[in-house]
Amino acid sequence: MTLNRQILLTALLLVSIILFFGMTDFDLSIQDLFYNFDTHKWILDWSQQPYKFIFYDGIKKLLIIIAVLFLLSLLFFWKKPLIQEYKRGIIIIVLSAIFVPLIASGLKKETNMPCPKDEIHYGGVYPRTAVWQEYPEEFTLTHKRSKCWPAGHASGGFALLSLFFLFKKRRNKIIGLTIGFVTGWSMGLYKMIIGDHFFSHTIITMVLSWLIILLLAKLVSAFQLPKLQKK
Repeated sequence: MTLNRQILLTALLLVSIILFFGMTDFDLSIQDLFYNFDTHKWILDWSQQPYKFIFYDGIKKLLIIIAVLFLLSLLFFWKKPLIQEYKRGIIIIVLSAIFVPLIASGLKKETNMPCPKDEIHYGGVYPRTAVWQEYPEEFTLTHKRSKCWPAGHASGGFALLSLFFLFKKRRNKIIGLTIGFVTGWSMGLYKMIIGDHFFSHTIITMVLSWLIILLLAKLVSAFQLPKLQKK
């Protein structure tokens, strides 16, 4: 399948998912599993260790280290045959590590969507709403903007879906996708369990991340990076 076709289908999928979750209460049926309505608490506290370190602080640092290592390989070993062989994939990975979280975080600031823990259904004050809807004027005047859609934390893990473009064999490409999928969902599920994100936030972030990665791959391919001439 060509990149253009993948981009188109991924964009259509993203729109479809946003519409589906915006028009249904499917999110609530999943999120209810993580909330105790008797104690009014989430099944896992956000500060509880070692979960916070493993799925939040620690994994964020690990992802930064991985991105930096790929960047350093480009900067200091550019002419090495191995880097030349995989440079297109490495560039896509580095760009994805930058732009996927950046775009997701930028959207969070604009969408004004609440976290589960902030919604009335779970003891908060925010009404249930879709991303294209607005709050009543009196509500916006008395409450600060919320920044919970899409899932910014999980976007760092889903940026690893770009490993697909590092490898050449189909088996290795699937392994690369699996690494990104597992990492992103591990981070996303943790945030769901502590009441920070709905299921839709995470799946939308995954599809959005893949769309961004595809666009970056197309951009990199457009430059047709020359290969190092062998002597």
